[in-house]
Amino acid sequence: MIPRLSISPQINEVTLNYLVALKNSAFTGDIEHSYASRLSMATDNSIYQLMPQAILFPRSTDDVQLLASIAQRDEFKTIKFTPRGGGTGTNGQSLNSGIVVDLSRYMNRILELNIEEGWVRVEAGVVKDQLNQYLKPYCYFFAPELSTSNRATIGGMINTDASGQGSMIYGKTSNHVLALKTVLITGELLETGKKKLTEIEKLVQDSSIYRSVFDYCKNNRQLILDKFPKLNRFLTGYDLKHVFNDDLTEFDLTRIITGSEGSLAFVTEAKLNIIPLPKYRFLINIKYDSFQSALSNAPFLVKADALSVETVDSKVLGLAKEDIIWQSIKDLITEVDNHQMQGINIVEFAGNDFESVKGKMDKLCLILDQIMLDHSTGIIGYQTCDELSEIEKIYAMRKKAVGLLGNAKGARKPIPFVEDTCVPPQHLAAYILEFRALLDSHNLTYGMFGHVDSGVLHVRPALDMCDPQQEKLVKQISDQVVALTAKYGGLLWGEHGKGFRSEYSPAFFGETLYHGLRIIKTAFDPDNRLNPGKICAPLKINDPMISIESVTRGFYDRQIPISVKRVFHGATECNGNGLCFNFDVNSPMCPSMKLSQNRIYSPKGRAALVREWLRLMVELGVKEDELDALLPKGQSRLISFAKKLVYTLQAKFGQYDFSHEVKDSMAHCLSCKACSTQCPIKIDVPDFKARFLQLYHTRYLRPMRDYLVGNIESYLPLMARAPRFFNFFMKMSVTEYLTNKTVGMASLPMLSFPTLKKQLIGHPSANVKLEYLQNLSTAEKAQYVLVVQDPFTTYYDAKVVFDFVCLIEKLGFKPVVLPFVPNGKAQHIKGFLKQFAKTAQNASDLLSQIAQLNIPMVGVDPALVLCYRDEYKLILQDKLGDFSVLLSHEWLTNVLSNIAKSNLTINSSNKQWFLLGHCSETTQLPASNQQWQYIFKQFGAQLQPISVGCCGMAGTYGHEVKNLHASKQLYQLSWQKALEKYPKQFCLTTGYSCRSQVKRFDKYSLKHPVQALLELVCVNC
Repeated sequence: MIPRLSISPQINEVTLNYLVALKNSAFTGDIEHSYASRLSMATDNSIYQLMPQAILFPRSTDDVQLLASIAQRDEFKTIKFTPRGGGTGTNGQSLNSGIVVDLSRYMNRILELNIEEGWVRVEAGVVKDQLNQYLKPYCYFFAPELSTSNRATIGGMINTDASGQGSMIYGKTSNHVLALKTVLITGELLETGKKKLTEIEKLVQDSSIYRSVFDYCKNNRQLILDKFPKLNRFLTGYDLKHVFNDDLTEFDLTRIITGSEGSLAFVTEAKLNIIPLPKYRFLINIKYDSFQSALSNAPFLVKADALSVETVDSKVLGLAKEDIIWQSIKDLITEVDNHQMQGINIVEFAGNDFESVKGKMDKLCLILDQIMLDHSTGIIGYQTCDELSEIEKIYAMRKKAVGLLGNAKGARKPIPFVEDTCVPPQHLAAYILEFRALLDSHNLTYGMFGHVDSGVLHVRPALDMCDPQQEKLVKQISDQVVALTAKYGGLLWGEHGKGFRSEYSPAFFGETLYHGLRIIKTAFDPDNRLNPGKICAPLKINDPMISIESVTRGFYDRQIPISVKRVFHGATECNGNGLCFNFDVNSPMCPSMKLSQNRIYSPKGRAALVREWLRLMVELGVKEDELDALLPKGQSRLISFAKKLVYTLQAKFGQYDFSHEVKDSMAHCLSCKACSTQCPIKIDVPDFKARFLQLYHTRYLRPMRDYLVGNIESYLPLMARAPRFFNFFMKMSVTEYLTNKTVGMASLPMLSFPTLKKQLIGHPSANVKLEYLQNLSTAEKAQYVLVVQDPFTTYYDAKVVFDFVCLIEKLGFKPVVLPFVPNGKAQHIKGFLKQFAKTAQNASDLLSQIAQLNIPMVGVDPALVLCYRDEYKLILQDKLGDFSVLLSHEWLTNVLSNIAKSNLTINSSNKQWFLLGHCSETTQLPASNQQWQYIFKQFGAQLQPISVGCCGMAGTYGHEVKNLHASKQLYQLSWQKALEKYPKQFCLTTGYSCRSQVKRFDKYSLKHPVQALLELVCVNC
């Protein structure tokens, strides 16, 4: 039985008093200080972990001013603040031990757009892709491109002066920031923008901030010009060089704040320059026999006047091939006969003049054809893309490179700490040779990708951060790379800011310029209260910079036994890349995060909570085998129940247990499993959620609805014997009331009538006994198809199964409906792992016996069929039998090529259909949409896949009273909008849950694709 986890890092009294004062003020945002909330903000996309005291989520600039003003009271002067956006930084920029001010949850509004003048005004929490999605209909975009663009906020981009692909043309974020609205630590509002020198005379006189920056940057202008490297990725934090324009006629304080990593002020709003979208884009994917060849070839490609030149090494390519992303690009980057592709360069041309842009690409292709004749160049082939959708798919793979490296096999993972060095592009190949030699001297493997046009290469050495000796290499290698970049006239931080690497600032800036940084910090933040330890400290305060040797996630992870990590591998392998924060409501990734905007309810947040939960368990003395065991040993049921009752009552009356916070996080998970494929690390939350629930309920009682859901497959067959009788009582208002109040379930579906059994009367093959099939010849067996029932479609939506049987018959096959065998999916979701293991073993044994008939077994519901492939494999491991259950589209794809089209007569009345994807199917089987399109094409119809997120039902999640509001909101995010746009009678979906949700909220019964096919085809007999 798990113990009560009453230990948690305490919040200091000053902070608690401050939070009370803030709560009693006019602050309209959220105030959070639970252990779970703090843990969710203790990490970013770096290797570090630092626990904050509390988190504030302001709703407006007024809120930010208020929280800063209250902090000016004498009793709160010791409190430190750190602004935070998407938390995508790789160097701990948003980590600190004070109060985190997260502007991403609420301050994400696009405020004003002026197309005529080419600018947009936004709040700091707006996500980069969100902004570009908004601008696209106007044919404009915000230029700086990032690999984390679907979760990185504008405020975060400003604070790190972010840049990425295309920076040679589009520059950095600071090149596009026209004006800022910021809040100083005093609570004062500071609005900055480009001003003529004549305009700022009064500001320089009246403002110590303006005066300090103006005087220092003017008096040291020549030193600044001499010291700052002549690179596209100029020195960040603080940008002394660009405060003045070249002829010293303009002054812009914005350039000091941009890149300051939240150490000077809270950025709350920004006025941004926007650029017309190029009308024409072309891409060339050039393939090489070695990564060094790709790097050596880069300067030549830059001279081709390309928009950008990106590079990816063989390690990233190999990991991409194991990821869902490869399905979308495998035809765009094909293998080359007799050659191993060890790297690629991605060259893009863009512009508004078709002839000019196309001419540049054609010219480069001609040169490549000639160069390839000389095999010493290493070029083994190339492919071009001229479709925008293809180009975006290539860049999606490139963007995912960061996360993919985290999925490398073994304990050593490529990690960020020297991954954004920048040197002049002409020195890049030589620099990397030395960089590789440096890493080789430590016997390290590594992954590489980057922007070779600007001399930035992301190099991630593979280290096991749970090994203290390897952890020490972070500092040792960093010191060596600092010297190496200096040798080649480059920077340690060419793209991702300083963060915990700020201790190297004095060496780069030199004594005089570093002193200047401290003068500026003093003017803005004299008491060192904003993100202390980053960039520099103010004068007269000798607080050290946060060290690169600070506490890492590895320090905490190594406290968890290896065997436990294997059982909870999804939680312990999360690297913090944050792809689960994707803002797009049409993306299937983590619906609970999209709806709540609460990081606790994301895969990353849940992984962090479970990691800490496991660590605390070990700290309290729980034995390794107790956590490792799938089914923990406990007392007799009676004693166990009595103790559980006591513990549950104690919890109800407020006794603290961190386990409850973890449980709350898991309760919001819909078990859609999108994380297990969309996340580059394959974080499978439903798997470790089930394991956690199994252990949690060895101490605390389960609600009655868990038993109702977990045992649903045992009583559904019984209820189906008298469906009208049960439906009559289920429709009664008193039944609905009692079900709501006592069990916590709502909107329960009605049983199918007529039942599947009755509908199959008159279809003799459907009821054939298995004994009969055993005696058939191989040729005779080829005529048969075995239909595997699932509980929800069979008993609640039987018409789908029946129509599939009819379709099979019309295609010339003989369907046999197998006896119903419980699947156990619901047991797994609720954490009944003991029962699930038994159910899975029984089903596996039976289906393995049936599989010996060598007749295809096919099911119609994705969630249930995929359970055989995923959850069964995890729970049974080497006890899993030898069987395979296909989904309907997989079987149809296999057999259609063998059916003569001349035998098909197509009903041509309905030619256009729309497929709203079931989240489990589209994420776990990325080729399913294309396969369904192929199938419909064979039947003479068109099928258009519609991108939607989660429908909000997710099995029984949407039927639980506590989830009703969230379920409806999720439905409204994407499904409802899609169904308003397309004709419902031609909309299809494969999932029973999805059809049930549409029926509940839109009062319409969508068809399964097999039902549409049945309408389309008949066979001339």
